[in-house]
Amino acid sequence: MLDKIALALTVIGGVNWGLIGLLQFDLVAWVFGGQDALLARIVYTLVCLAALWCISFFFRENRVVER
Repeated sequence: MLDKIALALTVIGGVNWGLIGLLQFDLVAWVFGGQDALLARIVYTLVCLAALWCISFFFRENRVVER
């Protein structure tokens, strides 16, 4: 479950950076009231932590889980 949350937050961060690069629009800042707003800073921090967690994906063995 933690992997899926981390991946979702990393995707949110990637989309946000894409919008910044293409349109100069920071969606997180817009939603949460600016880059300096506490909630925006929390989201930025969570995205960073999620991206760091996702680095571990490179070092894991691929396992197929059958249900």
